[in-house]
Amino acid sequence: MSKVKYYYDPDTLSYRKIEPKKSKRYRNIFLFVLGAGLFGFLALILLLNTNLVNTPRELSLQREVQNYELQFEILDKKMEQMEQVLGNIEDRDNNIYRLYFEANPIPEEQRRAGFGGINRYKSLEGFNNSEIIIDATQRLDIIQKQMVIQSKSLDEIAILAEEKEKFLEAIPAIQPVRNEDLTRMASGFGWRTDPFLKTRKMHRGMDFTAPRGTPIYATGNGTVVRADNNSSGFGKHIRIDHGHGYLSLYAHLSKYNVSKGQKVKRGDLIGFVGSTGRSEAPHLHYEVWKDKERINPINFYYGSLSPQEFENMLKFANQENQSLD
Repeated sequence: MSKVKYYYDPDTLSYRKIEPKKSKRYRNIFLFVLGAGLFGFLALILLLNTNLVNTPRELSLQREVQNYELQFEILDKKMEQMEQVLGNIEDRDNNIYRLYFEANPIPEEQRRAGFGGINRYKSLEGFNNSEIIIDATQRLDIIQKQMVIQSKSLDEIAILAEEKEKFLEAIPAIQPVRNEDLTRMASGFGWRTDPFLKTRKMHRGMDFTAPRGTPIYATGNGTVVRADNNSSGFGKHIRIDHGHGYLSLYAHLSKYNVSKGQKVKRGDLIGFVGSTGRSEAPHLHYEVWKDKERINPINFYYGSLSPQEFENMLKFANQENQSLD
C-alpha cells in the first residue's frame, strides 16, 4: 500500500492530503513496468547462460548427445565381442589349422600392425567427444584389417585342405585284393627265397595268393601310366602314378580292366589275378614306390584292414619264406 502524504495549510491551520498528479502517476507506472521488464530480461539472459535453464533446442541437443553416448557404449561392447571372437579364430588358425596343414603361423605383429603415415583421424579432432570417436574409429579400422588378414588366411587354408584331401585320396592306402578273395598272403617285403634260383633275394613287394581271375583294385587315386607286358618278369602289369611321388605296381595279371592314360579312383577295378611273366602260381605281386624308391606296402593298408587283420598280415609278412616270383 502506497504511503499517503500530507502538507500543512497555514490558511486553514490544518493538514491536507497531497493528491498526486495523474501524469506523474502514469510516469511512475511506466517507469516501474520498464524497470521490471529490463530486470526480467537481464535475469533471463543470465539464466540462459547458466545450466539452470535450457532452451528446447538445447534440451533436444542434450538428448541427442546422450543418445550418441549410449550408442558408443553399445558399439564399444560389440567391438569387444568382435575382438574376442576374432582373437579365438586367430588362435585356432595359428595353432590348429595352419599347424595341421604345415603352414607357417601368421606373426602377431602382422595381425596387430597399425596404420603408419599421415594422421588418418585429423578430421575427427576438435569435437567435444573427439577422443571417444577417434578411439572407436581406430579400433574398427584394426578389426577390419584383422578380418582381411584372417579371410586371406582361411582362403589359403581352404586351398591347403583341398590339396591335403587330394593327397590323402592319392596315397595307395588299401589292400589291392579283398581279404575274402585271398587264399593267403604268400610273401612280404624283404629277403626271401627265390622260387627259381633257390637263393636269398630281396623281394621288394608283397605277393597275394588268390585264384586266377580274382579282381584287383586301385589302391589310390591316380593315372594309369602303364598297362602292358613289356617289363621283364612282371608279365601283364599295371602301374598307377598317384602324384606326390607315389606309384603303385600290380604284376602277373591275367587281363586288364584299364588302359594307359586312364584316370582311376581308389577302389576301382583295374585288372584280374593271373600268373603271367616270371610267376610260379596265380598271385598278385604288388609294389609301392615313393620318389622312385620301392618301400614296404604293408605300411599303407590303414584304409582297409582292422587292427587285428593288420596284425595278422604283419606276422605273415615278416616270415622269411619263399616268394612266388
